[in-house]
Amino acid sequence: MDSDELAAWLRLTLTPGVGNDGARRLLAAFGLPQAVFDQARATLRQLVSAAQADALARQPDPLPTLLQATLAWLDGAEPGVQRRVITLGDASYPASLLAIEDPPLLLYATGQVHLLQSTEKRPPALADKAQTATQSIADDMAQQALAVVGSRNPTPQGEQNARQFARHLSAAGLTIVSGLALGVDGAAHDGALLAVDEAAPAQRLATVAIIGTGIDRVYPRQHRALAHRIARHGLILSEYPLGTPPLPGNFPKRNRLIAGLAQGTLVVEAALQSGSLITARLAAEQGKEVFAIPGSIHSPQSRGAHALLRQGAKLVETAQDVLEELRLPTPTSAPAADRPGDDAAAPDQGAGALLAALGADPVGFDALQARTGLPTGVLQARLLELELEGQVGRLPGGLFQRLAQA
Repeated sequence: MDSDELAAWLRLTLTPGVGNDGARRLLAAFGLPQAVFDQARATLRQLVSAAQADALARQPDPLPTLLQATLAWLDGAEPGVQRRVITLGDASYPASLLAIEDPPLLLYATGQVHLLQSTEKRPPALADKAQTATQSIADDMAQQALAVVGSRNPTPQGEQNARQFARHLSAAGLTIVSGLALGVDGAAHDGALLAVDEAAPAQRLATVAIIGTGIDRVYPRQHRALAHRIARHGLILSEYPLGTPPLPGNFPKRNRLIAGLAQGTLVVEAALQSGSLITARLAAEQGKEVFAIPGSIHSPQSRGAHALLRQGAKLVETAQDVLEELRLPTPTSAPAADRPGDDAAAPDQGAGALLAALGADPVGFDALQARTGLPTGVLQARLLELELEGQVGRLPGGLFQRLAQA
């Protein structure tokens, strides 16, 4: 779109008191935003309040600055990364978001924008019916997206589950949708990217990050490198204007987009009061599948997932459980590093005995020493070795936990 059209869309989003709902009524009646601003106040008052009509007649003070910043942002894309402002009437606007409550007027997008439609579940065209069964399956897999969400402070096992589930599911053709937050979100994005063939051109979005700030900001800062990786093999979306800081109220609101863009939501770990449960509730209200991974009864991070399971969420223990529920075929091969029986990952006999003694739940050092009978120095050394190998995680309070494969 040209700068005048972009200015009209930005003005509509900035007009105080109108909101997405009021803006959609105006657009339905008059077409493009500029046509809305061309209307007389008396005409506008037939659809909005007098205060809203008066606000529409005035140009918002931040508009010139935001317009220049947005134009500069659009022009500043790196090679191989696209930047777009996708409006409600744009053909690239995700059809699945049109079906949710309160779809945003604008989406700021950076990354592989041309692949956005690959996350949509669309009826096949007539020409597609001539494809072979294998091709049809591949196309169907490419049209699926799954939200993976969870705690910002997961257990080591929870973080590993998020990464491994996302890696397997991405290898099976699912686009992984999450929120770029610390913990489970970041691990899910990373896992999806691990399944990407770096040498091959992208045919679908590996992962989509829906953020709660302006798209010119990376929050948290620790995920700056991860955000650059996502832009090269996936997509980052935001409904918030450039420069929007990480306001607390924005993150629960953006969760409706995470649930809306995906065909289902997998909760890895979550507390009882968390944004992940908001995403799961929104997914259920949209008639979509909700999955949850059970955890230790001793872990507060498992209580949210257990609550979802009591409410009817699908219990999953492996990535295959998700694929079967979504009626997707299993990939012919798992990622090489996660294949069972990989000799490089097999522990020696002594480590195997220690892992067996750890069990599935967190355990303290004294209790573990009583189970194994190992001297203090030997046990400390072996735990450190297993921790460095990624087979054991250290928890707060001096506890240790075995990290199982997803």
